[in-house]
Amino acid sequence: MTDRPSVLFVCVHNAGRSQMAAGFLSTLSEGAVEVRSAGSMPGEQINPVAVAAMAEVGIDIAGEQPKKLTEQAVLESDVVITMGCGDECPYFPGKRYEDWVLDDPAGQGIESVRPIRDEIRTRIEALLASLTPAAEA
Repeated sequence: MTDRPSVLFVCVHNAGRSQMAAGFLSTLSEGAVEVRSAGSMPGEQINPVAVAAMAEVGIDIAGEQPKKLTEQAVLESDVVITMGCGDECPYFPGKRYEDWVLDDPAGQGIESVRPIRDEIRTRIEALLASLTPAAEA
């Protein structure tokens, strides 16, 4: 990894889980981590319930747009976090891969999305600690 690690979050539509994860990592790392997100089959727009759930914790992802997963995005990332994209995610040796099993917020109400959001935050905090151990010392 470089001095500034980079993380790519991938899910199918890049409209919920991966966008929430990117929002948390961008905010919690305060710019110390380069953050990307993409989808194997990007949706038309970000899930409005995911936007609302993130707004509740003070993170604005309303301006984001779903993006198509590219090999270039994977190549430029040190860590690739998949969230249900299955075999769609290209594999390159030397990258750190993690698969996070999370419920899909698509079609769910805010009461169901809040626990998903909170689980993502917990995982992001652990990921951030693993990426920036020197900052802790």
